[in-house]
Amino acid sequence: MEKSEGIDIERENGSIGEKQSFKDWSICGYDSLHRLLSANLKPHICQEVSRLLLGLNCGRALETIVLPESAKALSSKHDFDLQAFSFSADKELLREPRVVRVGLIQNSIAFPTTAPFSDQKKAIFEKLGPIIDAAWCFRSQHTMLAVQEAWMMPFAFCTREKRWCEFAEPVNGESTQFLQEFTHKYNMVIISPILERDVNHGETLWNTAIIIGNHGNMIGKHRKNHIPRVGDFNESTYYMEGNTGHPVFETAYGKIAVNICYGRHHPLNWLAFGLNGAEIVFNPSATVDELSEPMWPIEARNAAIANSYFVGSINRVGTEIFPNPFTSGDGKPQHPDFGHFYGSSHFSAPDAACTPSLSRYKDGLLISDMDLNLCRQLKDKWGFRMTARYELYADLLARYLKPDFEPQVISDPLLHKRSS
Repeated sequence: MEKSEGIDIERENGSIGEKQSFKDWSICGYDSLHRLLSANLKPHICQEVSRLLLGLNCGRALETIVLPESAKALSSKHDFDLQAFSFSADKELLREPRVVRVGLIQNSIAFPTTAPFSDQKKAIFEKLGPIIDAAWCFRSQHTMLAVQEAWMMPFAFCTREKRWCEFAEPVNGESTQFLQEFTHKYNMVIISPILERDVNHGETLWNTAIIIGNHGNMIGKHRKNHIPRVGDFNESTYYMEGNTGHPVFETAYGKIAVNICYGRHHPLNWLAFGLNGAEIVFNPSATVDELSEPMWPIEARNAAIANSYFVGSINRVGTEIFPNPFTSGDGKPQHPDFGHFYGSSHFSAPDAACTPSLSRYKDGLLISDMDLNLCRQLKDKWGFRMTARYELYADLLARYLKPDFEPQVISDPLLHKRSS
């Protein structure tokens, strides 16, 4: 659906005229920027704007994938956005194409946060099931699927209330078991970010992504490296920085890594996954419009370019209202919600191409085929690894970590000279 329900938009002298007030969280009545532009620009103008905003894949506009009727039926029945695209690579003489099919799922919570916790979690499971089924409707033997940060619960880390810790699970808990059923059924690799309870280390909580192999086995896990302390993101009340480094997981379908949420603001975090050989890096997130929306389409795309890998960016959807208003020491009056989680999940490629985003306010499934040969091809083209000066960076960082560090600043000798 392109327009928000209850909206009537007309052209007036080539501009968009508003007849009625827009539905909450739409963009001028549309659920994404790309759909707004497509509906209101002449085709040749829209094509040029898309070239600038979305880039080109191997010199061509990104190709769309025909949506299977069965997937469209599920999308219509369960009211989630459904889009599919294909990233290609140049044909090589010595390597066959390495095409994998990757899906991103964004979703809102299913029940109010006042509902019993078990009911909330069960309802989220029931919501995700048909979306995962829709991913399988695309029929590929090489499929990976990733869901959003802490997908199995409301993102309650703004409240600082400890009762939300009850949602935490061990790595082999019910959320993992729920997704393992689909990995068995559909031969998928699934990336599942949860609130982890480490039962072997004092029941410590972590923000953790679990990588479930296509045979239902747990390949490994990664814990969030960077914990925000900005606005309502009071996450360090619940968990601290992770201790798993920058692992890359070699799956049956490619080498993947997970840069959880706030880590996308740290270029060296992206770099480390690239140095370890990642071909796809997922960025499961929970971020709100007022804080980060202008940054959202930039950071992951820049990381994909700089590190010659694909990036899958996933953000949850909706406004989650909590029973007790809270403040965060930023001068704002008390409020019961984080803000609007604006969805807009998308893929970025190493050649600067990216997909249009999913809806800003609806659940969604974004499917992309990607030829992983493109990663090496862009490394060869740009030579970023070859031309990097890691020895200089390492020396600066080593000195920076010392208490007696002094910045390398050369001042104009006349800058502080006293006037005669």
